[in-house]
Amino acid sequence: MNPKAVIAMSGGVDSSVAAALMLEQGYECIGITLKLYKGESRCCSLQDVNDARAVAFRLGMPHYVLNFTDDFDEQVIRRFIETYEKGATPNPCIDCNRYIKFNLLLLRARQLDFDCLATGHYARVERDSISGRFLLRKSVDTKKDQSYVLYCLTQDQLERARFPLGELSKPEVRKIAEEKNLVNAAKGESQDICFVPDGDYGNFIEGYTGKTYPAGDIIGLDGTVLGKHRGLIRYTIGQRRGLGVAANEPVYVAAKSVADNTVTLGPDSSLYSKNLVANSINLIACAKLEKPMQVMVKTRYLQIEQPAIVEQTGEDTLHIEFEKPQRAITPGQAAVLYDGDIVVGGGTIA
Repeated sequence: MNPKAVIAMSGGVDSSVAAALMLEQGYECIGITLKLYKGESRCCSLQDVNDARAVAFRLGMPHYVLNFTDDFDEQVIRRFIETYEKGATPNPCIDCNRYIKFNLLLLRARQLDFDCLATGHYARVERDSISGRFLLRKSVDTKKDQSYVLYCLTQDQLERARFPLGELSKPEVRKIAEEKNLVNAAKGESQDICFVPDGDYGNFIEGYTGKTYPAGDIIGLDGTVLGKHRGLIRYTIGQRRGLGVAANEPVYVAAKSVADNTVTLGPDSSLYSKNLVANSINLIACAKLEKPMQVMVKTRYLQIEQPAIVEQTGEDTLHIEFEKPQRAITPGQAAVLYDGDIVVGGGTIA
């Protein structure tokens, strides 16, 4: 009997080609598109659902839509808002993978007696022959690599995850879609956060919560008041635009304080630091870091990894010291550790 796979189909070209490749590998497949957001969104729109359904029909596989809006609201949007309210900057794509796709959807797949969940992520999974652990590796196409947003996956989830695009480049994926006459072969890629289509996080949060976040002082590094901010949720570390402050030199958000409702500005040189602490950690390549380890680290999705020493300082904490100071290390973002192309693990910057 053929193995069975649920394909998470967003309506985009990547997940569509993932479905085609899983079928070619002999899997019995069904496509599932998740309805995640009740309002206007860059994902799971009616057009996306129709595109996914058309691809599934073309490939000869069943397609279903599951309503996960309440779960997405609780696990992703509310975490997003609460993180901004605490003065940090969230990464909802990581939370969506952690709590929705590879938790709830994978659970649903197993309830339906399917063996695995396939997605259109650019990453690879393999089993280490020595330790027996499942490893997460970067994709062959390093420009498209999405291992950063998958560092949170557990051993159980990695065992059942399939990433058919991990060995392919984006042009190769589009070529496959064209050869198979898939309706979305030339479809553009989604950008920014799917549930904030205009990119205005502050307005989204105020509209969603019904709250008004109070203005406060913008201060310099010496405490001098330079102006007024429009609510802490509208600012993030390293931000330069939209500050509303006249200065003789470029200034950036260097710090935010929820306690006294202030935004601190400083020159570019004030944004650099060599150390960070991460919590809510997830280790993949090993169960625990027994001693300090030389790794490469990304503190933002698009950052080039930087050399550092990582030490596990508690059950749920890491201390990372970089070889060179890093710019705009931002609480709420993920610090992801690499050993070559293998993801060692990561955590949330505290």
